[in-house]
Amino acid sequence: MRALITGVGGFAGSHLSDYLLNQTDWQVTGCVLPGWDCSHLDHRVTCIELDLRERMAVRAMLEQMAPDVIFHLAAQAFVPVSWEDPWDTLENNIRAEANILDGLVKLGARPRVMVVGSNEEYGLVRPEDLPLREDSPLRTNSPYAVSKVAQDLLGLSYFLSYTLPVVRVRPFNHIGPRQSEGFVAPTFAKQVALIEGGRQEPIIRVGNLSAQRDFTDVRDVVRAYHLVVTKGQPGEVYNIGSGQPRTIKTLLDTLLALSPMQIRVEFDPERMRPSDTPVVYCDAAKLRAATGWDPKIPFEQTLRDVLDDWRTRTKK
Repeated sequence: MRALITGVGGFAGSHLSDYLLNQTDWQVTGCVLPGWDCSHLDHRVTCIELDLRERMAVRAMLEQMAPDVIFHLAAQAFVPVSWEDPWDTLENNIRAEANILDGLVKLGARPRVMVVGSNEEYGLVRPEDLPLREDSPLRTNSPYAVSKVAQDLLGLSYFLSYTLPVVRVRPFNHIGPRQSEGFVAPTFAKQVALIEGGRQEPIIRVGNLSAQRDFTDVRDVVRAYHLVVTKGQPGEVYNIGSGQPRTIKTLLDTLLALSPMQIRVEFDPERMRPSDTPVVYCDAAKLRAATGWDPKIPFEQTLRDVLDDWRTRTKK
């Protein structure tokens, strides 16, 4: 089996490549943007530099590689950035996927394709919507969310129009080692690590700590990706999440408890989003029924691994 992971150099992509190499006998090839550093990837990953917005270059890559499975993870994934330049996020996320799906149809290729959406598709969640099911209403409240809905429905349209075997997933907040700064867990963990190393005053500045999110370890999430590709039903969409809401304050308090330092927490209004949903968590029963998946890694262990990752990174 030849597997292609777009965005293999990113957070989830690198963990997915590790999982496939260690748990299957698949050949793993990944796409990254030109100039992207792939040194952190397993040496068994074939890394291709390619801008997925270039239609003919994408088609040529698909023809040459002839993948059996495509995990389409590549995207601009940071919600605040989508507010700074909405069109850049929309163009990047939609065009890349359109080029992949269009290329497959033009080539007459039929690999199994997994399109990665997001819990952000559900947008402004009302209490009566919880827990979120795959048929819950989509009330997008960021340009990023709009781009992911477009990716989601574009995948569905190619299944309905061309019977291309596309499965779609909506992962909820996933955290773990290697996540880039800017997301909540690594942002806090990096500050704790810097404070421990004497490189930052013992203060962490925060935004909204009352928001509740459905956090799952990225290593559990990529295991779900593999199960969805091998056992999921083409045309269907699956939530991926723990089903347990936790406040951002709980996440921060857990990280602080893992450190011997006395650290003060201060509110910073600059860290507030233009739009933020109070509570989000999912019902992943459809995924469990189709694949038998359940998260295995405890929340506390995930945060310990995140903090240890940043302790290592900040010593370099």
